[in-house]
Amino acid sequence: MLLMLEDEHKDHLSFLTQVEIDVVQKFCQIALDFIKNGSNPKLYQSAAQKLSVDALTVQNGVQGLMYLLTESSKLMVSEIDFQDSILVLGFSEELKKELLQMYMENRKEIREIMLEMSMDFPHYHDLEWRLDVELASRSLRHQVIPNILLRFHTKEYDENKSMLLQTDPVNLVHMTEVLEDALDQVKTQHSRRILRNINK
Repeated sequence: MLLMLEDEHKDHLSFLTQVEIDVVQKFCQIALDFIKNGSNPKLYQSAAQKLSVDALTVQNGVQGLMYLLTESSKLMVSEIDFQDSILVLGFSEELKKELLQMYMENRKEIREIMLEMSMDFPHYHDLEWRLDVELASRSLRHQVIPNILLRFHTKEYDENKSMLLQTDPVNLVHMTEVLEDALDQVKTQHSRRILRNINK
C-alpha cells in the first residue's frame, strides 16, 4: 500500500533536500524522540541556530518526518511501497536509503507506541433483558403497563462494566428503527468513503 502525502507534508519534507545527510540523521532522531516523548521546542531552537534557519522550518521538517514514519508504521507499508511513496519527494538515493533504514529499524516500536496511545472506547459485550408487566394497582384494577429492563455489559481496557436501563415497548421499537437506519447508512458509498479516509 502506497502512502499518500499531501502537499503540506511534501513542502515540510522538501527542506531535507537542502541539508547534508548527517543533518537528516539528526532530524530523524528528533522525529523519533518526538514520537516517543512528545515535542521539545528547545531542540528546534538549537537545530535552527546550527543550520541558520528559523525554528519553524526545523519544526515543520521534523513534523513532516514524524508524519512519514507514523503513517507508514500504522499502515505497515512494505519496504518497496515505502520507497515508491517517497519517490515523489525528489530525494537523493542516499537520502532515500537513510529514510528507508530509519523506517525499517523503528516501525515496530513506533507501531507499539501508537497502540499504547490509542484510546479504547467502551464497546458492547453482552445484553440481558427482562419483560415486566404491571397488571393492576390499588387505584386501577385493570391495566397493562409493560416495561423492559435491559442490562448492557460493555468492555473498556479489559474492564467489564454494566448499566441498567428501563424502557417501554414503544421507545424500544423507536430505538431499534434508529439503529437499523444507522446500520443502513453505514452501508452507503458515502459512509464507506468517509470511513476509508478516517482509517488511512
